Amino acid sequence: MVGMLTRVGVQCALFVALWFVFLSPDSPYARHKVQSHGEASVQVALAKDEFSWETIVPSETLNWTDCYFGHQCARFKVPLDYSHPEAAFATIAMRRVRSIVPHDSPEYRGPILFNPGGPGGSGVDFIGGLAAPIATIVGPGFDLIGFDPRGIGRSTPRVSFYKSRVERELWGGSGQSANLLSMNASADALARSWARAIVDGTLAGERDDGSLRFITTDHTARDMLRIVQAHGRDKLQYWGFSYGSVLGATFASMFPDNVGRLVIDGVVDSENYFAVEWSNNLIDTDKTWMTFVNGCVAAGPKGCAFFAPTAAEILENVDKLYASLRARPIPVRTDVSFGLVDYSLLRRTIFTALYSPYGRFAPLAQALADLSAGNATALFKMSELPAFECACDPSMYRFESVGEAGSAVLCNDGKRIPQDYEGVLAHYKKLSATSSWADLWEPVRMSCLAWPDFPKTHFQGPFVANTSFPLLLLGNTADPVTPLWTAKKMSQGFAGSVVLTQDSAGHCSLSAPSICTQKYVHDYFVDGTLPPPGTVCPVIAGPFPAVDVETGMDAQAILTLSAADRSLLEAVRESSMNFNVRFPGL
Repeated sequence: MVGMLTRVGVQCALFVALWFVFLSPDSPYARHKVQSHGEASVQVALAKDEFSWETIVPSETLNWTDCYFGHQCARFKVPLDYSHPEAAFATIAMRRVRSIVPHDSPEYRGPILFNPGGPGGSGVDFIGGLAAPIATIVGPGFDLIGFDPRGIGRSTPRVSFYKSRVERELWGGSGQSANLLSMNASADALARSWARAIVDGTLAGERDDGSLRFITTDHTARDMLRIVQAHGRDKLQYWGFSYGSVLGATFASMFPDNVGRLVIDGVVDSENYFAVEWSNNLIDTDKTWMTFVNGCVAAGPKGCAFFAPTAAEILENVDKLYASLRARPIPVRTDVSFGLVDYSLLRRTIFTALYSPYGRFAPLAQALADLSAGNATALFKMSELPAFECACDPSMYRFESVGEAGSAVLCNDGKRIPQDYEGVLAHYKKLSATSSWADLWEPVRMSCLAWPDFPKTHFQGPFVANTSFPLLLLGNTADPVTPLWTAKKMSQGFAGSVVLTQDSAGHCSLSAPSICTQKYVHDYFVDGTLPPPGTVCPVIAGPFPAVDVETGMDAQAILTLSAADRSLLEAVRESSMNFNVRFPGL
């Protein structure tokens, strides 16, 4: 055990020297890769698909159609209500990156299904953005399948509380949504968000076409089993992130004999989730924030644009920015849109940066430095979306992902919570005692305040199973919303499962570049090999550039790598720069 970790540590010490060649934003190679992927991300953000899903006829078999950039798509029919499977159907949108290995080859290993979290995240978009690095990690023998869970994105019937896109924009756009506000932004912020949540829940009930109650995690778990069976198999291979860990744990508990390979990454406490508590997610958030602060100090003025000699000074400077924006928000006009940088936007931008340190810490530092000088443009652009556009043809946006779909999943899943404001205030005070970031997390739970009173007969636990193959759980030492403690708790319910710890900040393993972690993921999917219990994987460098590494060390380190490790290094680098898990309810 010690020898294995020592070997990994020696390898990773060499990989640190590769920062400038592969990780530094100043590297020409990195600039090219990030820019090209950034352009793909902008395409994903657009509501209108270049590929028309309406050209695919929904089918109870997997009829794959060429789509997007050499990928394949399908619309798969499943029962809307598994208690009455012939009454009505839902359609699951799926996107496949076909294995390089031919399907008739003995090296073909079948499909891996992916869920990117949320709830409400699109697996179709996820595979579109990260297919290349994930394929490198798991190997050439697998089909990679991203699917939009029922009710979400391109799957139908799609959850929507609003009569039109314009109505949704007028109610929740331009920073007015409760999920975009800090509960500390004003004296009435919590009360206003409570009132808006009551409206949302009322609309959900009034405009339900009868399908809303079937948008649940246990139904999606059944859908996944149907997808596996449609491939002629009976064992699920799956990698789920964040909320996707709830989905994975639910599948493993409901269908323990159908587990082939199951990775849950950035593990949520499923019991806490189904209780609609959302009370232990923020245990390590302040720890994650301090990795930015201390990392900036360590990086120095050349490595961190918001540098100050001590952590205390950086925290004081951030507090000054908070106070300044409370007193006077800053107007911003870009070539894409316009708006205000206010206290809530600053809080949210910092919080979301904690999810993806390698992609966002350096830009955040620059944005904070610019803001200190009176320029708010960089901060605004960190969360900027294309300006809202009306559509003469509503079908152009028929498959657009919308925030309320995520609320449907988590509110249908969990127990009904009281509507009274005093209860919300008490929950917020309790959550605030846990973390200084409660002001951004409380609205997640509030979205369920006035939810329709559907029967709660679906699966909600227990999360205990002797699965046909043991689970692999991944947790980071400083994850802002799924603390490592949760992975260890959930592992106790699944016989033979192993928790692999990644020593990094960020949400889920792909948010930081660790060859060690992803080699274990590869070995698990390909050979069924689990890491020894207690294994801790390092990352290859910190999220701020190491400016004191000399070019000669870079060249020497590169020469020590095999071709496979060079390829894996680029894969983990790309994923850490571009991995982006959906914030709940957005």
